[in-house]
Amino acid sequence: MSLPEPSAPTAAPVDVVVVDDHPLFSRGLAVLLPPVSRGRVRVVGSTDDASAAAALVRRERADLALVDLGMPPPGGLRAIAAIRRAEPNVRVVALSGTADEDEQLEALRAGAEAFLPKSSEPETLVPPLLALLEGWSVVPAALLRRLLADAAPREDRGVLGQLSADDRRLWRLVAAGTPTMEIATTLHVSERTAKRLVAGLLRQLRVSSRTEAAALAGRLGLTAEG
Repeated sequence: MSLPEPSAPTAAPVDVVVVDDHPLFSRGLAVLLPPVSRGRVRVVGSTDDASAAAALVRRERADLALVDLGMPPPGGLRAIAAIRRAEPNVRVVALSGTADEDEQLEALRAGAEAFLPKSSEPETLVPPLLALLEGWSVVPAALLRRLLADAAPREDRGVLGQLSADDRRLWRLVAAGTPTMEIATTLHVSERTAKRLVAGLLRQLRVSSRTEAAALAGRLGLTAEG
């Protein structure tokens, strides 16, 4: 499913405020977002003070707030929480220059409904911002896999801890739909041994088919591992 494309310039503009302690970044967004969005998105205010974020959102009657997580104290997380308390209908996007998943999760818990890297090009920011106004949340694929893994039933999560590195390797092959002969070649075993290993893995996972094993691997994010 594709994200919404920027609408015609006659549509009501989306008013955005930027909470970031780097003026060059805020000014860059103010200059670049209107043209790349065909006038659909505009920056109506910015602040380098996290404690002023909620007041800025209220004053500018913003639709969206872009908040840098790396702000000086009180910090981006508190700014997000303050905005959500003061203006619960405003959509909040957390921004960061790092790929710290724990930080991203904290931002979501604080009330952000999206996380986007600060390295994003302005034109790639527009579809997620418009999607937010349509009721969607936007998170990186790696973070989504972690959220799904954390949400998996406790007994599912415990399976990973019971498997050896070789078992997990075999599981990834099965989850990828690898034929038995190719599994045998990859593991340097006979086809008969490969069949026996797969059957044993399915028993360990308490599933009845390769399809169920693949689905479980997806829930736990196993297929994303190296």
